[in-house]
Amino acid sequence: MGTGMETFDYIIVGAGSAGCILANRLSADPDTTVCLLEAGGSDWHPWIHIPAGFVKTFHMPSVNWRYTMEASEWTGGRKILAPRGKTLGGSSSINGHVWNRGQAADYDHWAQRGNLGWGYADVLPYFKRIEKAAMGDDDYRGRSGGLKVTESDWKHPLCDAFIEGAVQQGIPYNPDYNGGKQEGVSYSQRAIHNQRRVSSAKAFLHPISFRHNLDIRKHAHTMGLTFNGKRATGVRYAKGGRTGDKIEIRARREVILSAGTFNSPHILQLSGIGDPEHLSEIGIETRHALTGVGRNLRDHYAPRFSARVKNARSINELTRGIPLAGEVLKWVTGKPSVLGVTATLVYAFCKSRPEVENSDLQITFTPASYAEGFQGILERDPGMTVAAWQQRPDSHGTCMAMSSDPFRQPAIDPNYLAEESDRQVLIAGMKRARSLMASEPLKPFYDHEIFPGADVQTDDELLECARERGTTTFHPCGTCRMGPATDPSAVVDDQLRVHGIDGLRVVDASIMPMMLSANLNAGTMMIADKISDVIRGRAPLEPLIMH
Repeated sequence: MGTGMETFDYIIVGAGSAGCILANRLSADPDTTVCLLEAGGSDWHPWIHIPAGFVKTFHMPSVNWRYTMEASEWTGGRKILAPRGKTLGGSSSINGHVWNRGQAADYDHWAQRGNLGWGYADVLPYFKRIEKAAMGDDDYRGRSGGLKVTESDWKHPLCDAFIEGAVQQGIPYNPDYNGGKQEGVSYSQRAIHNQRRVSSAKAFLHPISFRHNLDIRKHAHTMGLTFNGKRATGVRYAKGGRTGDKIEIRARREVILSAGTFNSPHILQLSGIGDPEHLSEIGIETRHALTGVGRNLRDHYAPRFSARVKNARSINELTRGIPLAGEVLKWVTGKPSVLGVTATLVYAFCKSRPEVENSDLQITFTPASYAEGFQGILERDPGMTVAAWQQRPDSHGTCMAMSSDPFRQPAIDPNYLAEESDRQVLIAGMKRARSLMASEPLKPFYDHEIFPGADVQTDDELLECARERGTTTFHPCGTCRMGPATDPSAVVDDQLRVHGIDGLRVVDASIMPMMLSANLNAGTMMIADKISDVIRGRAPLEPLIMH
C-alpha cells in the first residue's frame, strides 16, 4: 500500500502487548482492513529474544522510549528511568518475561466500580484463550492459545532455600499463583519457550503478518488524531521521526489507541482531548473536555534489599568469563541456562497484616545483586536481592503533555508513596523481605546485608532508604481510566470507547481503573483479547464461575 490518503476499517496505534493481539483478531476477517502503526522498528535485535538480554534493552534507544519520570519527594529528588518498549511487541519485547494475572478480587473490584463485564468470571475465559500454559488446573489455565507460558527450568540453591524459608515463615508453597489463589511462594512463571522470549509480537503478530488485509507500518510516530466534529476519522504520523514525511490515513470504523500508559493519554492531549485548563496552558485548543486524561497514574514502587552471598555462585559470577561461556553453550543447545531466566526467579505473595483480606504484598527474589544506583548492572561479587512492593497502591500521579510538540516526552509523575497507607504497607513489606533474606534455610549462603545495612532498623530509617533507592517495577497503568460517564476521572467506558467521542477507543494498560496485584503484561493482553470480541460484534465468552 502507498502513503497517500488511504482508508482502512481500523487503525491501531501501537504494536505492543495489546496492539499485536488486536491486529491478529481484527484482521482475521479477510474483508476487514487493518493498519497497525508502530513508532519503533522490527523486533530483530538478539537482546530481545535472549531472555536475559532484557537488562541490555534498558538503555537502547532503538527499542526503548527511554522515558524519565519527574523528580519527587519520595524519590529523594531522583528522576527514575521509565523504560517502555518501542518496537514490535512493545514492552512485551523488553520486559522481564514474568507472567502474572493478578487476583480475582482485582477484577471484581473493576466491575464493582461500574464496569460491566470485567469481573473475574468474565475475564478468566480470555486469560485462558490467549495462553498455552504448561502448568496448573484446566479450570484456570489455557492449553491452546498463542502465548506459551512455562515454568522456570533453571533452578538455583539460593532460590530453593528462599522458598523453603518463606514456607517456614508461614507463606504457603503455591505451584500456580495464576490458578485458584495467588497467595504463596514459588518459582515465577514466564513467557519463555525453548529458551527464547515469547512477546506479543512473536505469539500473535508474526504468525499472521502475511495477511493481505493487514498493513504493518514501522517507524510511524503518531502526531495526533483527525476528527469530523466529535468523531475520530484518522491518524497523522511522521514516517521515521521529526524530520520524516508527514502522513495522514483514515479509519472507516475506528481508531484504536494501544500506545501504552504514557503515550495513549499523550496522543489524546495532543489531539485536544483532556483537561481544558491543562491544554490551554500548553497551547492546545480543547476539542473535547475529559479531565481524567493523564490522571490516575499508578505504579509499583520497590526498594530492594541486597546481601553478599557465600558458599554458592550467584548470577553475578555466572555472567562473566569462563562460566558465561558455559552458560552460552547451554543456552545454544537448549539446556537450562542463566541466559534463559526471567528478571525475577521467585515470587511470594503475602499479607502486610493478618487482618488483610487478600495479599497486598509482592516479594521477589533473585540470586543476583546490582551495582548501587543502577538497574540491570550486576555487581562483580556474589549477591542476592529481595524486593517488596505494595500490590495495590493508593497513591496516584499524572502523565501530562508538556507542549504541543508530539516529539517531546510527557511529564510523568507517579507520585510514589504520597499516601500514608502506602508507606505503612511498604514498611511491612521491607521488614518481611529482610526477614526472608535472613531465614534459617538461607543462613549457609547469607554473609551480610549490603543494602540498606544492619544499622538501618527504624521505620523512618527504612522509609529513608526507600526514598534513596526505591525504583519503578515497570508497571504503570490507569491514565485513561475505565469507568461510567458519571465518574469524573473516567476516560473510557466499559467497552473502552472514549467518552463523548465516536469511533475512538483506548485498549492498553492505561484503561485499568485500579492497579492489578501483578505485573501488567498478562492483564493487558487479556484486555485486548476481550475487547476484540466487542469490536467485532461477537458475543463475549461465557463467564467461568469457580466454586
